[in-house]
Amino acid sequence: MSTVISNIFAVLSQTLFIYSYILILRVLLTWFPNLDWSNPILSNISAITDPYLNLFRGIIPAIGGLDISPILAFIVLNLAESVLSNLRFAFLNSSLINSFT
Repeated sequence: MSTVISNIFAVLSQTLFIYSYILILRVLLTWFPNLDWSNPILSNISAITDPYLNLFRGIIPAIGGLDISPILAFIVLNLAESVLSNLRFAFLNSSLINSFT
């Protein structure tokens, strides 16, 4: 049972890892003001990342026209990924300990 939970944590952790790269791509693409965001690829990237970024845009205002909310978004995302990884290894270790007893 604990290996199933461990695998669930692994999938969630990998999903957050992939999402962080999509988020990096989104932030980098904002540096190019002439991009056509109606392009299907760009609009999908925006649709995937903007709801998460909007959570932090309400907390951290732009400074001098520079949106720094992605910094907090990355911190929270990395923290969540770290917690999931630690929980996964905790479940793996507990299953190993229980298998020896």
